[in-house]
Amino acid sequence: MERCRVIVADDESIVRMDLREMLDSLGYLVVGEAGDGESAVHLSRELRPDVVIMDIKMPGMDGIDAGKILTEERIAPVLLLTAYSQQDLVERAKEAGVMAYIVKPFHEADLAPAIEVALRRWTEFRALEQEVEDLKEALETRKLVDRAKGILMDTQGLSEADAFRRIQKTSMDQRKPMKEVAEAIVLAHEAGKGE
Repeated sequence: MERCRVIVADDESIVRMDLREMLDSLGYLVVGEAGDGESAVHLSRELRPDVVIMDIKMPGMDGIDAGKILTEERIAPVLLLTAYSQQDLVERAKEAGVMAYIVKPFHEADLAPAIEVALRRWTEFRALEQEVEDLKEALETRKLVDRAKGILMDTQGLSEADAFRRIQKTSMDQRKPMKEVAEAIVLAHEAGKGE
């Protein structure tokens, strides 16, 4: 099985070293380290890790802002480590789309479950996103096909079922998606009206 690839970001090198050792002993592969949020973002864009573990308080861009960028760009799930458990930080982390949150001091035994939960939540998040995209595409196709059916019914006197079959048959004959066939019918109709 391929080892889970991790980037660690903390402004304290001793913490990064300890984390690297813990992760290594747990079977994770640390592929990069950063001392601030901006470096963590650049490194993550370049290396595309499976998970990013970072401290909240870092110079320049903090871990929450970096986590928000990584989540928005769909790069990797983010697990935040922090000595701070203030409610405002927890709220910011939730709004940023952070997948897990561990308060320091933590133990090696705390890491694996948090990483696995973050990975699972990320996978579910991405699957839901894909499902939404698929549904949007299906709805768009359906609207176009309905519009094309209406055009065929009006211009050629076909029943709704016959108009649909015509689009379906053209789609199969031309080996094109029904959406493309419907688009062509709508465009041809609109071009004909413009003349």
